[in-house]
Amino acid sequence: MRRPAITSLAAAAVAAALATSCSSPGTTASGGGGAEAVEVALITSTSGPLASYGEQYLRGFEAGLDHATDGTGKIDGVEIKVTKYDDGGDPAKGVSLAKKSAGQGVRIIAGTAASGVATQIAPVAAQNKVLYISGPAATDALTGANKYTFRSGRQTFQDVATAQRILEAQEGGKAGEDGRSGKGRKVVVLAQDNAFGQANVAAVESVLGTGGTTVDSVLAPPSATDLTPTATKVKAAEPDMVFVAWAGDTAQSMWTTLDQQGVLDAATVVTGLDSRASYPVFGRARDKVTLLAHYVPGATDSPEAKAVEEYFGKKGWKTDLFTPDGFNAAQMVAQAVREAGADGDTDAMVKALEGHTFAGIKGENTVRAGDHALLQPMFQAEFDGDAPKVVQTLDAREVAPAEKKIG
Repeated sequence: MRRPAITSLAAAAVAAALATSCSSPGTTASGGGGAEAVEVALITSTSGPLASYGEQYLRGFEAGLDHATDGTGKIDGVEIKVTKYDDGGDPAKGVSLAKKSAGQGVRIIAGTAASGVATQIAPVAAQNKVLYISGPAATDALTGANKYTFRSGRQTFQDVATAQRILEAQEGGKAGEDGRSGKGRKVVVLAQDNAFGQANVAAVESVLGTGGTTVDSVLAPPSATDLTPTATKVKAAEPDMVFVAWAGDTAQSMWTTLDQQGVLDAATVVTGLDSRASYPVFGRARDKVTLLAHYVPGATDSPEAKAVEEYFGKKGWKTDLFTPDGFNAAQMVAQAVREAGADGDTDAMVKALEGHTFAGIKGENTVRAGDHALLQPMFQAEFDGDAPKVVQTLDAREVAPAEKKIG
């Protein structure tokens, strides 16, 4: 069991393991005193529009590695050495870094924040037989992508399924059973025209586009800064519900524009809770929006949640939306190393993770053996003053995606 506190030397060991290395990564290495080591390449965004997501993930990973290794940075005497890379949200750069790492003998790659990067790294993992554990990237395409691809965060389907459950509760019945949620209802998905946005459109069509409900989309260029034309299109569509899937640093402009154009008053608006930095972004809109949540910082009291709060407190950090993704990834890496040892046998790592159930910050997680979906609880949130709180917790089974066939 994880002890309540760590010594400064143990904390230093984990920090050292996470320090960016300039040396060439490899499958095994000799550490101090001839100890064996497994190297992990963390490829995520620490620059670009999703830089904050990458930073949240990396901090979560550091805390998770500390927790999984009891502050030593080692599993059964095998050191876990981490090299961090910045993909900048660029798929080509992400692929280049993944190929470089695989070519240098690294057997574990993790961390991706951008869906467009993750979907390109997954085939590289399969080609090179490298274990790949994607991070905050939410696209459903990663689930069942191939034998070697896993995920440490939620996927888009789970977001949309959570929204469906929330709306059902608000409307007093399941979609399709009343006039508002059934025949003739119109849903518009507002998103950016990228892999994440397109995945959300597909998921909304799959989950909410039943019983006579029509689903349309308004996709904005990811680089757009003037979002008035986008908001005008949404309002002109006269939707009953707007599902907003937005990521990055233009969120404040997007919400302000939707409010100014009257969209928030004209339809039910549903979106996911974003990072702490976005809380002021909602402004007056917060009382007009229904919030689903992957994670609400500080809202769970599992031993893992307490452990991360303790670790972050020592660092002067605050937990955020994608802290669980990094924390989960470190636990998954630890499980893979525990079963495969320093040899880095990728097939043994895959076997170790398939069907693996473990406790996370949010609650219990299960890696579904059939397609590597990460089954996990989800939340409905609302603002209580300036901070969000959990309204209800949805069981992992309620929002689980249909099982896919790998490959």
